[in-house]
Amino acid sequence: MRSELESAGSEKILEAAAKLFSVKGFSNVSIRDICVEAHTTAPMIYYYFGNKKGLFYAVVRKKISLGEFISRLKQTENKDDPTKSITAFVDTYLYAFPDKAFDLGLYMRDTAMMDSESAQRMSQQLEEIHVLATEIVRHGIRNGDFRKTDPAVAADCLLGMLNRIVFQRIHFSKSSDIEAGKRYITDFFLRGVKRET
Repeated sequence: MRSELESAGSEKILEAAAKLFSVKGFSNVSIRDICVEAHTTAPMIYYYFGNKKGLFYAVVRKKISLGEFISRLKQTENKDDPTKSITAFVDTYLYAFPDKAFDLGLYMRDTAMMDSESAQRMSQQLEEIHVLATEIVRHGIRNGDFRKTDPAVAADCLLGMLNRIVFQRIHFSKSSDIEAGKRYITDFFLRGVKRET
């Protein structure tokens, strides 16, 4: 019973801290702010997380992750039809991208500079996504469905188009017709890589 209560208490603190850090950044949030938001006391924060920096890193580990998104992207590969793989990849990317993974306050610790641990984790996960896209193109080339091209550069182009739509939505609150964007990017990309018959 005690461990469930502890878990609930630490989760409440994590959620409150995540909310504050994502809006204000590490330097502009005090332990007192977190206590008020989480309806807890400073000793409880120190008990669970050691200090403010320990709490910040716990929030970052929990909130800044593309792991689940990458798992969904991995499921888009169709071994028999690379065109279907591209279509499913684009659809998943545009509809399932985790917007909260880029709350800038969770990247800044002591300064306005991005926290190096957070930046490194996100960079590795974005590279993993690039590898997935590259493999889909490489598979299409091996199957003879796609023309011979540099798969990594083709993946760069595909991800560049997708990221423009995603980041316009996340950072600039620009709403766009995702369905129209999905159709256009899929058609445009496939026309570029399809083998001429």
